[in-house]
Amino acid sequence: WAALRPVFQPRLVSTAERSPRPPVVAIQRGLVIYICFFKGADEDLVPKIVDTLLNVKLSENENGEFVSVLDLPGDVLIIPQATLGGKPKGRRMQYHANIEKEKGLELYSQFVTLCEKELAANAKCMEAGVLVKHGTYGNRQVLKLDTNGPYTHLIEF
Repeated sequence: WAALRPVFQPRLVSTAERSPRPPVVAIQRGLVIYICFFKGADEDLVPKIVDTLLNVKLSENENGEFVSVLDLPGDVLIIPQATLGGKPKGRRMQYHANIEKEKGLELYSQFVTLCEKELAANAKCMEAGVLVKHGTYGNRQVLKLDTNGPYTHLIEF
């Protein structure tokens, strides 16, 4: 299983509390993908996930029609989010369903690479100069999103 899940953020860090300041990754209009790989996920699943996420019609174009991020065209920000695999047990969260870290890194790298290839192969995306940006697998990340949402979707594979 691989999943994208809605997120609640119990830990908030103000700018003053962050030291040293982490590098900033920013995108323009596009799609933010939080991804977590569960046990049982393998290389065969990655192309299906990429195809679905890049082609699902979630964004509105200038005519108010829903289009994919490829048809928009828009940037893609990929955030590895292992906490999406958590399940509450008592008053604590457990992450037993998550894939092993090494295998997760391998699948995450394949996912990012395939997203980059798909955007590079799309004429609209190439012409618009859209980008795939991504976080570092296994690292803590401070996030700041400016969104016209909430508009979060859960897609499980």
